[in-house]
Amino acid sequence: MTVTYTARVANARFCGFSKLLLAWKGSIYKVLYKEFLAFFAMYTAISITYRFFLVDDQKRYFEKLSIYCDNYASLIPMSFVLGFYVTLIVNRWWNQYTSIPLPDRIMCTLSGGVQGGDEQGRLLRRTLMRYASLSALLILRSVSTAVFKRFPTMDHVVEAGFMTREERKKFESLHSPYNKYWIPCVWFTNLAAVARSEGRIKDDNTYKLLLEELNDFRGKCSMLFHYDMISIPLVYTQVVTLAVYSFFLVCLIGRQFLDPGQGYPGHDLDLYVPIFTLLQFFFYAGWLKVAEQLINPFGEDDDDFETNWLIDRNFQVSMMAVDEMYGDLPLMERDRYWNDSNPRPPYTAATLFVLRKPSFQGSTFDMASVLTKHKHTHQTHRPDTSSQLYIYTHYQSKEIAENLEESVTRNHNLALFNRLLGSAPSPTGFMGGALRRTSAQLQRLTRSVSPDPSFSDAEDEEEKSVGRSTGTAGSMPSGLGLYTTQSTICSCGGLISTCPPLCGVEFHTQGERDGRGEEKDEKMMEKIPPPTAQTSAGRSPLALGRVKSHFCTSNAINRSVPDFFSFQPISNPVKVMTPKPQPTNSKAEAVSLLTVPSLQVSTFPQISERKQMLADSQLLPSSGQTQCQCVGLGSEVTGSGSKVKL
Repeated sequence: MTVTYTARVANARFCGFSKLLLAWKGSIYKVLYKEFLAFFAMYTAISITYRFFLVDDQKRYFEKLSIYCDNYASLIPMSFVLGFYVTLIVNRWWNQYTSIPLPDRIMCTLSGGVQGGDEQGRLLRRTLMRYASLSALLILRSVSTAVFKRFPTMDHVVEAGFMTREERKKFESLHSPYNKYWIPCVWFTNLAAVARSEGRIKDDNTYKLLLEELNDFRGKCSMLFHYDMISIPLVYTQVVTLAVYSFFLVCLIGRQFLDPGQGYPGHDLDLYVPIFTLLQFFFYAGWLKVAEQLINPFGEDDDDFETNWLIDRNFQVSMMAVDEMYGDLPLMERDRYWNDSNPRPPYTAATLFVLRKPSFQGSTFDMASVLTKHKHTHQTHRPDTSSQLYIYTHYQSKEIAENLEESVTRNHNLALFNRLLGSAPSPTGFMGGALRRTSAQLQRLTRSVSPDPSFSDAEDEEEKSVGRSTGTAGSMPSGLGLYTTQSTICSCGGLISTCPPLCGVEFHTQGERDGRGEEKDEKMMEKIPPPTAQTSAGRSPLALGRVKSHFCTSNAINRSVPDFFSFQPISNPVKVMTPKPQPTNSKAEAVSLLTVPSLQVSTFPQISERKQMLADSQLLPSSGQTQCQCVGLGSEVTGSGSKVKL
């Protein structure tokens, strides 16, 4: 019978499993003690022979052989092979138990579906249930040795009451070379059809449900038969068995205690009894015994399935359900909680502690009390950045634009970069590529800053034309999206310039740029007015390839987004602003916008105001005061006497 110890381990306690170590029935000691004694006897015999019967030369040779076996015994993958094999066996063992046919669903369907309290109705229900039990008995008799010993012949089945003599004659008259456990199921379906035609089964839905339950019952019988026929591949079982036994045969020689006087590494002690080798044998060989016991649970081992008990239980319960309990109902009456909207069964004194436990509301239910505690704690103390719970429990009432303005006053460069990220309407892949190109251009600009910040407009336009003709094929010249425009307002009322969206700029591949680069340079130089003496005086040329931003006027709407390194052509060269000449006695100072400490953005002016601002900016004095020019992000601002603040 199956060894049941569930009640003994119902509660975890100190050394709870240690009490199970003294059990004998179904234990590892009962299964393994013969192999264990045999292994220890063989080890002792080899040890005695080595110590007392071998001469010195033979001992030296045996010691070398022992060291060799000990070094290479670990090459046998014991844990790997046994682990997978035992896992497969345990899963198969439980699946076989769930495939045992149980009559509970069929008996409930028969009791409620086959009508008739007379003798004919009772006979129909009992006969149908007996056919189902007979089918289960025949399949268990085919796969279980315990059941076969109980019912060795069909005469024993007839005498047990599962089959009548007429049914036995009918059963034996049907010749088939295969197992005939399915014949009672066919009898069941034929008799159910008769009951439907006689009106014992009221409707087709009940008849259909009854046949579905029978098919499920027959399917489990078939599954048991196939589990018995299809075993785990023999080669797998042989590999595991050979691995275990060959490993311990090698250990009989390799784990011997050698003469400590010879000075072999790891042989400093001579304990005579290999304690850890015996434990290793106990674990590995016991693991193999577990698989050996569970591979066929329909035998007569201590932990095999109690198939005879299942036959007795199923037959008795099913017959009672379809016969004695048919139409047997207790008197209906009101329950004790008839007028109670919140019924609660009573508890005994031993289980009263359950009432003190609050019902589970969810894993986040207790966070409400934690957040309330934080709120009261921070009413008198200003919350810092570490008090995240206090901040998250209050809704933010400010708009996103206001938050961005606050971030600009705190960290202007970070705010500009955040606007750059938020203004891109392109997918993630395009934005990632644009940001990488922008970062590369920023690095090149930082490395190529010249000590002399002065330059001429002609040189600037020449550098930009060269940059357009020698760019990388397919690359975007700007780090923003296609619809981003440039809009920068000078704090002193200078020119406000906007650049057209990038979607209006035509880009060419490398080959087209190389072919038409020279032509573009000529056309661009024609559009740019020649530098005057005032604009070119005191200027030093910059290195070819320097990236400078330019300005172009447009009627586009103010998008309040600066454009990184824009390369759009200048539509109106007259409106291009040129820096004023610097005094010779002042020190020129160039400030990169990436390090400018502040930036003020005001409301974008109208077109008329823009023209007035342009005229005013051209009349600014050129001596003793700071000269200002509206620039885009990535340009250089040149001042005299003091730093220009954007």
